[in-house]
Amino acid sequence: MALWRGSAYAGFLALAVGCVFLLEPQLPGSALRWLWSSLQLGPASVPPGPGSPEGRLAAAWDALIVRPARSWRRVAVGVNACVDVVLSGVKLLQALGLNPGNGKDHTELRSRNDLEEAFVHFMGKGAAAERFFSDKETFHDIAQIASEFPGAQHYVGGNAALIGQKFAANSDLKVLLCGPVGPKLHELLDDNVFVPPESLQEVDEFHLILEYQAGEEWGRLKAPHANRFIFSHDLSNGAMNMLEVFVSSLEEFQPDLVVLSGLHMMEGQSKEFQRKRLLEVTTSISDIPMGIPVHLELASMTNRELMSSIVHQVFSAVTSLGLNEQELLFLSQSASGPHSSLSSWTGVPDVGVVSDILFWILKEHGKSESRASHLTRIHFHTLAYHILATVDGHWANQLAAVAAGARVAGTQACATATIDTRRVSLKVPREFMTSHSAAGSRVMLNPNEPVVEWHREGVSFHFTPVLVCKDPVRTVGLGDAISAEGLFYSEVHPHS
Repeated sequence: MALWRGSAYAGFLALAVGCVFLLEPQLPGSALRWLWSSLQLGPASVPPGPGSPEGRLAAAWDALIVRPARSWRRVAVGVNACVDVVLSGVKLLQALGLNPGNGKDHTELRSRNDLEEAFVHFMGKGAAAERFFSDKETFHDIAQIASEFPGAQHYVGGNAALIGQKFAANSDLKVLLCGPVGPKLHELLDDNVFVPPESLQEVDEFHLILEYQAGEEWGRLKAPHANRFIFSHDLSNGAMNMLEVFVSSLEEFQPDLVVLSGLHMMEGQSKEFQRKRLLEVTTSISDIPMGIPVHLELASMTNRELMSSIVHQVFSAVTSLGLNEQELLFLSQSASGPHSSLSSWTGVPDVGVVSDILFWILKEHGKSESRASHLTRIHFHTLAYHILATVDGHWANQLAAVAAGARVAGTQACATATIDTRRVSLKVPREFMTSHSAAGSRVMLNPNEPVVEWHREGVSFHFTPVLVCKDPVRTVGLGDAISAEGLFYSEVHPHS
């Protein structure tokens, strides 16, 4: 009976609203919306704006993000840099006189025909891929055509250059960049980025990024998803040629923060070269004066042996790490860490699993009374959330740092100066466990208090969700911008 009465009331109210609209068509829309909302069976959804979860979270971040008591003044960044040339893959291959045949993957590209086959192979799957083009002359011919192609866009590329570019946006910071910098890259770099003469070279290292859209057709080929195929003939970055220039420039530049990246570029080199170069990397880092923190930015890798060597040889020499979910899981698999039996992530990476791996890295390879390691900080980022994990007593202002990194993920992806709540959404689970290998606690997310903090055996964790851009303009270099922003707001204790 009560159910019938409720239905009848709803029916009468709907009839009343209809009558009001017919009799008073000029009634303000807000009044009609209020009347209609009374008929809804559930709570009315909050439109994007200051009162929405996204709006409240963005406002809470703005209140939390404060500059540290002691800020960096001089930042040195090295050693991978290039020019990203972004253009339509189909149009470039047509301009090269190529036609779509049967796709075939090539681990290394040696000719235009190899390029066409590999591109068709991956475009047909809608999958991203990156390949080395071994023929220097052919690659340079293709790169010149691509670079001058109508609609081709040129961007700063390479982790070191992108991190340096992000730091340079702060006018009170002096930034040194060491990497293979040619004329085009030099032109693209911020005026605030200083490149030592020894880093300048006559020819740019070009990385060609061939994009295709979802549903794009080429002959009988149709892409199921939008994606990109990247290829280059990049010998300077692959050999980390600028490492010695980088280290020798530090004495004159006198940085108070050093950022190193580009180790992943060695994957195409021989095992013997990798072994020798990693030894030189650790020796070079140890030559940096004590008290100057060194941040290592990791990037996508497929060579487990190289990743394992980096973990065991380089981690203890650096102070801080930056990495994403693919690199974190691959790291754990390569070095027999926790949850390493997990083959891949499904959906949003589980916070408890991520937290366990971060804890293991700091406990097994981080600074402690019994271990001569400098590693005390890890900045983890994935699409839906970020975590900053630090060994207690070495870093300050990490609450602001993790919030700043998450905020820049939303603004840079959407190409807006501030968070536009209409263009972002929360993708993170509203509740999660902080650990699966220890007695973790259950956390409920509150947009008014977006940074969650927990502690485990001398390690502090700062977690915050990301306001994910619904329609991203550009995602290349997003991880580098996140790490740079997190470092900008971080403060290291003098004795660290």
